[in-house]
Amino acid sequence: MRTHRERDRGQVALEYIGFIALLLLVGLAAIQLGVAAYAVNQAGTGARAAARAASLDEPKGLSPEAAVQAAVSGWLYPDPKGGIAGDQATYTVTIKIPSVIPGIPDFGTATRTSTMPKLQPHN
Repeated sequence: MRTHRERDRGQVALEYIGFIALLLLVGLAAIQLGVAAYAVNQAGTGARAAARAASLDEPKGLSPEAAVQAAVSGWLYPDPKGGIAGDQATYTVTIKIPSVIPGIPDFGTATRTSTMPKLQPHN
């Protein structure tokens, strides 16, 4: 005669598999949130680096675009835009937020802008 315990063994395995899938999804969502926050942070860093490089009267061989590439992680592919208007340098950096969740290709973009005063030459 079969006991109640023998019939429940298969059910426990199925419940465990379902729970593991849910845990993996929650884990990937947490990682995606971290990647998005990192992309926003890197966009701000790139915008500040570009505006700083453009604000210098005598650049040390680093264009604003090169400053963005040097300041931002290489796997994020920043898109800098901006220039000098009057006595200010303004740059905007846009980064596409990469997806770590399979089946969801797009999480939008992170955009940050930075403005710095054009430095006055010392006499």
